[in-house]
Amino acid sequence: MPNRSNGLAAEMQSVRTLALVGAAAAGKSSLAEALLYQAGAIGACGSIERGSTVSDHDPLERRMQHSLNASVMHLTHANTRIHLIDTPGGPDFLGQSMPALEAVETAAVVINAATGIEPMAVRMMAYAASRRLARMVIVTKTDAQGVSLAGLLADIQATFGRECLPLNLPDRVGRRVVDCFFNRFGQSDFGPVEAAHRALVEQVVEVDAAFVDRYLEDGDMDPAELHAPLEQALREGHLIPVCFVSSRSGAGVAELLDVIVKLLPDPTEANPPSFIAGEGAEAMPMEAKPDPTLHVLAHVFKVTIDPFVGKMGIFRVHQGTVTRDSQLYIGDGRKPFKVGHLFMLQGKDHVEVSHAVPGDIVAVAKVDEIHFDAVLHDAQEDSHVHLAPLAFPVPVYGLAVEPKRHGDEQRAWEILGKLAAEDPCLRIEHVAATNETVLYGLGELHLRIVLERLREVYRFEVQTRPPRIAYRETVTAPAEGHHRHKKQSGGAGQFAEVFLRIEPLARGAGFEFADEVRGGTIPGQFIPAVEKGVREVLASGAIAGYPVVDVRVVVYDGKHHSVDSKDIAFATAGRKAFMAAIREARPAVLEPIVQVEISVPEHSVGDVTSDLSLRRGLVTGTSGREAGTVAIGGQVPEAEMANYQSRLNAMTSGQGRYTTALSHYEAVPPAVQQTLTGQYRVREED
Repeated sequence: MPNRSNGLAAEMQSVRTLALVGAAAAGKSSLAEALLYQAGAIGACGSIERGSTVSDHDPLERRMQHSLNASVMHLTHANTRIHLIDTPGGPDFLGQSMPALEAVETAAVVINAATGIEPMAVRMMAYAASRRLARMVIVTKTDAQGVSLAGLLADIQATFGRECLPLNLPDRVGRRVVDCFFNRFGQSDFGPVEAAHRALVEQVVEVDAAFVDRYLEDGDMDPAELHAPLEQALREGHLIPVCFVSSRSGAGVAELLDVIVKLLPDPTEANPPSFIAGEGAEAMPMEAKPDPTLHVLAHVFKVTIDPFVGKMGIFRVHQGTVTRDSQLYIGDGRKPFKVGHLFMLQGKDHVEVSHAVPGDIVAVAKVDEIHFDAVLHDAQEDSHVHLAPLAFPVPVYGLAVEPKRHGDEQRAWEILGKLAAEDPCLRIEHVAATNETVLYGLGELHLRIVLERLREVYRFEVQTRPPRIAYRETVTAPAEGHHRHKKQSGGAGQFAEVFLRIEPLARGAGFEFADEVRGGTIPGQFIPAVEKGVREVLASGAIAGYPVVDVRVVVYDGKHHSVDSKDIAFATAGRKAFMAAIREARPAVLEPIVQVEISVPEHSVGDVTSDLSLRRGLVTGTSGREAGTVAIGGQVPEAEMANYQSRLNAMTSGQGRYTTALSHYEAVPPAVQQTLTGQYRVREED
């Protein structure tokens, strides 16, 4: 009787996982289509123009002819199951492309031969290196007119390192490719392949001294003997293979499938994922072992929520075997769910399977508790195991949203919550200071797509506008205020008189109220009413309609009437006395100043710092980062950061990113204050 454990282990070693990453229009979706067709997984190649590819199945993707979501596919070649993830290439959709790196052994950076190396390719190569993935470069559109593939290979080596070496070379003007690893002799568009073969072998044997000695003695080695050092070179980033393909003509597609099967790592050969056990200071690294007989550890790297299908969690199995009857816990949840149906995905189609071994990418549906970044497990002792978090860019581009129909606020919050559950770079926040619901994303296109999904998928309409700036008002000098409130209307009247003084407090001190009335000129029971009137001004503003902060109010005198004095009279008198005092106390409008950190390429530092100065900003320092980037620190008025990502993209060719955090409040310039107070007067008159 065959041993099931041995069978599962063999199955696991016949699994490969590959994420296609890189810039938009690099040819990732067309390449995935060509690989599926070559392997017989589909009957004909779809077209991006016709909206018929397996990966771009969302109606918005078809309309825009660009990937907007990570799409999972699978195929079989040479008895090996290959999981492919096609990722979007726009910087606004990093929340979809980055999590794909958590599910694969190899990141394939796809570069369009016609457009060359683009910023997104550089960024994804760096992300993959930070996760210790095997990396390769796939050059597409090799048969495009007027391209210099030799020049592009030189650019790749200059950008990513001399360890980028071709596994094959184009031939017949890119209409076919010639293997350089297993094949020592032959011709290519680059000339004889012998030099490329020798460079590959020398690069691989360098990781093992024993192989170096043999190579020096024999002059060459049988590539079939180099599997172990090759996998070590891929793990260590000592080799980044380069392959050439044309999805349109099919050149190099079959050869790429052979490379994936024969040379790329299986789950047992790659660097283990960075799991952590425990929380906070007690957290310790732990290793998930690619062993199908151990207890289950799987990671949810993508969640989709469909109004008709429900929630689906897509996960990579790292340890153990998941079956249709498995009982799995979600993170630290105490109640497991039963896997009723287990699916492998083929774009929008679900293919039911009986089990999944380490390396497999599968999905479960209609499990409401499942969420992005959850670890699924079948042992209670793993309840505090999680993956080291990805360093996602912080969503800072905001739009205030409100439903078009009054009364739909709760439904709007629920639907936006579903969209945010699918995208780790989408954030919803209720801003108490402005009483707005603000949707934050990575850029204008990101939020535009989210709002289109809101309309088309959920049939929900919202109104949007730029978020309000949370201005404040304060005073800069001491002053006094007085008001006598007297009202007679035939019956019982109203009477109250209040004298008070105000003085500025330190920034951030808030509000202080003091009662220094002597002799009972204002009876004690009316002092709270005076404070209430003062607080009404604090909330609504005095000169521009914004909350008043950092002020001390002292009530020191007044008058009352034994019959006509009431709480409402003293509240009115207190409010108007406070308003009168503010007008004499050199009032100022304060604006929020944010601390910014901007990551840019070295060549963009001058443009970015000059632009910050034009935005009334102050550069506080710069520091070097990895891969030729510089972090610029500074302080800028929040009002000047509207649509900043678009401006930053223009200055840095899309490579710049920034984060903000509230630093402090400062007085606005006189011209800005005049504009704000003028707008307030117009609103008051209306």
